Amino acid sequence: MGKVYGFGVVGCGVIGPRHAQVASALPNARFVACTDLVAERAKALAEAEGGEAEPNLEALLSRNDVDVVSVCVPSGLHAEVGVAAAEAGKHLVVEKPIEISLAAADRLIEAVKRAGVTMTVISQHRFDSGVVELHKLLSQGALGRLVLGDARVKWYRTQAYYDSGDWRGTWALDGGGALMNQGVHYTDLLRWCMGPVSEVMAITETAAHKMETEDLALALVRFQSGALGSLEATTAAFPGFKERLEISGTEGTVVVEDGRIVVKELLKDHGEVGLYGARVASEAPVAAPGSSSGGSDPAAISNDSHARQVADLLAAVDEGRQPLVTGEEARAALELVLAVYESARRHGPVSLAG
Repeated sequence: MGKVYGFGVVGCGVIGPRHAQVASALPNARFVACTDLVAERAKALAEAEGGEAEPNLEALLSRNDVDVVSVCVPSGLHAEVGVAAAEAGKHLVVEKPIEISLAAADRLIEAVKRAGVTMTVISQHRFDSGVVELHKLLSQGALGRLVLGDARVKWYRTQAYYDSGDWRGTWALDGGGALMNQGVHYTDLLRWCMGPVSEVMAITETAAHKMETEDLALALVRFQSGALGSLEATTAAFPGFKERLEISGTEGTVVVEDGRIVVKELLKDHGEVGLYGARVASEAPVAAPGSSSGGSDPAAISNDSHARQVADLLAAVDEGRQPLVTGEEARAALELVLAVYESARRHGPVSLAG
């Protein structure tokens, strides 16, 4: 076996323990240390996963046995922590979204480049088995010319969820609501599959919670290719439903739910097709399971896809290449989310750069 990478976790709330568990589970990684502004949380995670609790970020970054830092603090602090870690020579696993503004995202990306370290931003659903198969089909042109792409994240969160952290649902630290926090995963998948976006038209609403930001976002999307699409995210759909990605081209459609392909209909497999096509009679998984849903419980999500993404980062470091989900890729997803918010504020279309 080659190098074993020591991981330090910054932020020990809901998602921090997952990063520690993933590091412990990989053969070429180990959880070394963690830190949190709430010392008791860091101590509890260290005891649970066999690491050490450090009193602050500086102490964690000074450790020679920490090679990779998992940034699990509130979204609006990702750049602050990530830049410090990069400057300390640590590779980075940054939770989604990369940041809450393009300027902050750019600061982090530039710091990583200057330091010569490697960074990935969590978009673990790219590693779900069904999404991997879908993207392979797209790269082969199996769906023909893409015409329509839809992403739906209809989850449920109680008011207590937003009250559980004073950063949740705030513009300053969460950067948005249902779309920025929960919907950003499938925002990334939609763009990854359909290509760059040229224009969005959106509306948002705070329908069911007391919070600064939205718990409901709807957007119509025009892609640079000329294809159209839609993006929907909410935390007000009781009891929470499976995430869904639908990609249609001139020669077929694939539908993914919770990382599994539930529809794969290719024109070439049908032979003669009548004037009115052939409706799908039912939907059932036709691929191996992906990750579990976080529709009603974020702690219920499987670690498998997270582990595959972290393994990809470590392989990228070993091989001197970029990981599948780079800072630039994460920035593109953030740009789309921010365009949705801007469109909702303007009550009109917003064009994206590039």
